[in-house]
Amino acid sequence: MTIPVDKIGDPAVRAFVSALNANDPQAFQAALAPGATMSDDGSDRDLQEWTEKEIFSSRGHMEIESAKDDGRSLVARYRNDTWGEMRTSWRFVVTDGKIARFETGQA
Repeated sequence: MTIPVDKIGDPAVRAFVSALNANDPQAFQAALAPGATMSDDGSDRDLQEWTEKEIFSSRGHMEIESAKDDGRSLVARYRNDTWGEMRTSWRFVVTDGKIARFETGQA
């Protein structure tokens, strides 16, 4: 059972997941606040390098399994051409309607 992207409560998170799943770097960038940051498995990463490698050049895709905190905390099956599929958690900090920070890692 997955949750449709349009059912994610927070509009900024909805825009982030929609852009990721559409493989649309421009829409993805538009969902982020200026100076947005991220971490993967507890380590801060360069957001531009990480998203290019883990999302856009490897065709990343999220299937949402559960959502809490109005959609700011997700568990998803994430897959890309590099790593295959894994169960991941995603936590978002939203500021002024944009993603200011996201943290992801294995769930």
